[in-house]
Amino acid sequence: MAFVALTKPRIIELLLITTVPVMFLAQQGVPDLTLVLLTCVGGYLSAGGANALNMYIDRDIDALMDRTAQRPLVTGMVSPRECLTFGIALAVVSTLLFGLTVNWLSAWLALGALLFYVVVYTMILKRRTAQNIVWGGIAGCMPVLIGWSAVTNSLSWAPVVLFLVIFFWTPPHYWPLSMKVKEDYARVGVPMLPVIAGNKAVAKQIVLYSWVMVAVSLLLTPLGYTGWFYTAVALAAGGWWLWEAHALLNRAKAEVTGAKLKEMRLFHWSITYVSLLFVAIAVDPFLR
Repeated sequence: MAFVALTKPRIIELLLITTVPVMFLAQQGVPDLTLVLLTCVGGYLSAGGANALNMYIDRDIDALMDRTAQRPLVTGMVSPRECLTFGIALAVVSTLLFGLTVNWLSAWLALGALLFYVVVYTMILKRRTAQNIVWGGIAGCMPVLIGWSAVTNSLSWAPVVLFLVIFFWTPPHYWPLSMKVKEDYARVGVPMLPVIAGNKAVAKQIVLYSWVMVAVSLLLTPLGYTGWFYTAVALAAGGWWLWEAHALLNRAKAEVTGAKLKEMRLFHWSITYVSLLFVAIAVDPFLR
């Protein structure tokens, strides 16, 4: 179980939620289920390898943060060498699995996401800039490209739009959690935005990214990829998101702190939002 924990399964669940529905959209129906299974396995192994390597690099600060104090490297259940070997092995196996059973475009996209997360985000951005989660989040946008390319062996405007949705979703998804645990990040010198800016400034950024995210999510229909069902879900879910984002901003403006800030309401809703949006993407082809 310790090696499974290295892969951060709960995070990978979100990645698969954004992968499989895009395969339905690309197919405009039910894709080959064997292909779906292979894409999910390859995606899990690739993301798991990236997460294991992230834990290897961040083991020094993980030991000092309450949120990460129970990770396998911190508790000693897995040694650093075992973690490094495990992460590299998953990276190699996932790339070969994608290339040999899905297609090489998907393989290179998955490998690119892994390298971006490990090198660009973990090694370069995370400890140096408050924009770490903004640009580092690009790795989390890649599954939509992988899902589309797995079916079509090509890319199109639809996965690019969904890539941008996830890109603008990531900061307002993660910043509320960062607001909750900012003392952890401050203790280890990681400059997450809530560490270097006040709650009001962070909430303003959350609202800005939220409006752009909702606007981008509505582009799929005029481009001809989705119909009325997806549009209805995107409007309803996006409207509720904006309500929650503005509510957080209003609480921050009132200089509410602690439990009364309720920043985790938006964090939890963000997971529901992306789940609803991508379920709508999968269902929409059957209702057009």
